[in-house]
Amino acid sequence: MMRLLLVRHAATAWTAQERFQGQTDVPLSRHGHRQVAALAQRLRAETIHALYASDLQRAWETAQAIATPHVLGVQPEPRLREMAFGRWEGLTYAEIQQRDAPGLAAWERDQLHIAPPGGETLLQMSERVRAVYTSVVSAGQDKTVGLVAHGGPLQVLLCLALGLPPQAYWQFAMAPASLSELCVYEQGAILISLNDTHHLHPGPLTEAEGIEPSQTRDHTIQSPRGSAET
Repeated sequence: MMRLLLVRHAATAWTAQERFQGQTDVPLSRHGHRQVAALAQRLRAETIHALYASDLQRAWETAQAIATPHVLGVQPEPRLREMAFGRWEGLTYAEIQQRDAPGLAAWERDQLHIAPPGGETLLQMSERVRAVYTSVVSAGQDKTVGLVAHGGPLQVLLCLALGLPPQAYWQFAMAPASLSELCVYEQGAILISLNDTHHLHPGPLTEAEGIEPSQTRDHTIQSPRGSAET
């Protein structure tokens, strides 16, 4: 059996603005760094044998914070990058609707085979995520391995592990700096936990304590037509 700890990177300025980040290399925001510190503390007591991360800095910075207390090297894995949204990156959903309504409608009808302009299809992302999952699982029996990445590839990885079609990825929610866990056996995988963010809210939080409502939201666009990390 192998344990997979799936970590979505912490928040960026574009997360708060609900912009499509894709493969644009956006750094963590100040709020994101606070989230990372809480996440690293949460995982301090875990025994982690290996840690892989997307090489985009928002994921890489998150992984480095987790690795430091364990004196563990992070292995860069470009195949864990977010879906490439091409010319839509940096735009909000409303802005894409305004500028490219036909392209957006076509993509939402068939994300598996249709890509955003200059981007990649869901099938292309699924193939690279499948390759990472197969490689990590084959090398990590009886180990606990962390994967630090983005909403899209992590949601697709859950589909692949659980025998679901990639198009079902929008049915899994993963908030910034969230922790999910899979146990992988020869017969298949079991989802142990999903989208755990308790480490970000150790006690009751209110606006009076300086926590804005937007800081506790999952800024992934979720709908039956698809999802996009923002």
